[in-house]
Amino acid sequence: MKRNLLFSFLLIAFLGCKKENTETPIEIPEVIVNEDPATFAEIGSIDVGETGAAEITAFDPITNRLFVVNNTENNNRIDVIDFKDPKSMTKIGSISIAPYGGLVNSLSVHDGKLAAAIESVNKTENGKVAVFKTSDNSEIKVINVGALPDMITFSPDGKYILTANEGEPNATYTVDPIGTVSIISVNDNYAVNTINFSAFAAQREALEKKGFRVFGPGKDFLKDIEPEYITVSEDSKTAWVTLQENNAIAKINIAEKTITDIFPLGFKDYNTDANGINPSDEDNSSTTLGKWPVKGMYLPDAIALLESAGTPYLFTANEGDVREYEGAFLEAKRVKDIILDQTAFPTAGLLQKKEQLGRLNITSTLGDTDGDGDYDALYSFGARSFSIWNGNTGTQVFDSKNELEVKAIAASLYSDKRSDDKGVEPEGIAIGTMGAKKLAFVGLERAESVATYDVTNPSAPVFLQLLKTGKEPEGVLFIAAKNSPTKKSLLIISSENDGVIKVYTPKNI
Repeated sequence: MKRNLLFSFLLIAFLGCKKENTETPIEIPEVIVNEDPATFAEIGSIDVGETGAAEITAFDPITNRLFVVNNTENNNRIDVIDFKDPKSMTKIGSISIAPYGGLVNSLSVHDGKLAAAIESVNKTENGKVAVFKTSDNSEIKVINVGALPDMITFSPDGKYILTANEGEPNATYTVDPIGTVSIISVNDNYAVNTINFSAFAAQREALEKKGFRVFGPGKDFLKDIEPEYITVSEDSKTAWVTLQENNAIAKINIAEKTITDIFPLGFKDYNTDANGINPSDEDNSSTTLGKWPVKGMYLPDAIALLESAGTPYLFTANEGDVREYEGAFLEAKRVKDIILDQTAFPTAGLLQKKEQLGRLNITSTLGDTDGDGDYDALYSFGARSFSIWNGNTGTQVFDSKNELEVKAIAASLYSDKRSDDKGVEPEGIAIGTMGAKKLAFVGLERAESVATYDVTNPSAPVFLQLLKTGKEPEGVLFIAAKNSPTKKSLLIISSENDGVIKVYTPKNI
């Protein structure tokens, strides 16, 4: 009898403990992975098409799906990739963009929602933002925005969607929409405010003296401004947008829906050893970098944010861009085809040889400072670098000078055929956090690679490595280990010319 009572007591105690453990499971602490930021290596790739495919990607950590822009001819869509195993990615579906307009230019994901920036079939008309559920690709909302929405992003808190509406002219430059930024309030039934730069028209002269460019046919201030790319502060209160062709960055108060500042970026002096370039594609395949009497217009494409000690630091990929509208407006000229001022360029005849500056493309809209028809200064496209700017003042904190080209040459990835244009052509940029370190990833379109930097100290970035990518890398996406399906940091590079997506991860320390 006593034995039965003891058995019953032990059974009740055991069941009680079992019930308690079921209701309150023991939490397993998260494993902290120590990764070496200088050891990224490719672990997987997928080919989603040809030219026009794989331009931009966005990742959803809820479903472990990767969404990919695919603008192949007559088949504009968003491809959906199963990303649970980055070493073995598979396409599991697609979203047709045909019902919404023309090309899809950009994607962003937040909290199970995918937002797509879609230009009109007639790109000078207003575009759309379409929002979908990442779980089943069903439509949530469609919102009208400005002309040619070229980049889209959610704010970190998910309360806003912002688009940079480039407003490019038509092919004959007879229709040129105003460049704008659209701010969509997600929690207010996706209400939209599209803002322009009219408040700064009166400051045009002062802005131009600092390097701001207004230069299209008619030189219309509002029509000439072309917003390109957006980044948002961690508190979701402030945004910064690159004005690529205008050589500037604008600052936006999101809640007030107002543009508060325009920061002209000035020019880069290539007549120094640290900034030396190779300006010719017909110099016997030389990759020698040297000083030349030329300035570079930064003309940034992508922009990313790092906040440190209360200061917002803006990282820009200084790609450069040229307005080319056949029969209407052709901005670029080669140095061999212009007249150089003999006082400013006493060795003009030598400089204009093809193996020197003769082949270099420069803008025809700057340089004739005294209006006498010859060029007193030369301004080329882009800065062949990435830069860091103080987001409060617009002051330059750092420029990589010619290091990107030095590293590309050392890795045998430099294309001399691009020397006369924009060199390695930095286009995409992303910031990532790995443990206590902050990293920058810079996509080099013409060197078909991505450079990685330790930017924990934004005033003194340190080069880490150069990774080979697909052809013409466009999208640069970093996934932090906490959101990654592998629980390791991942870098995703998508290339627009071959439709290939490559995935990289670092080694453990």
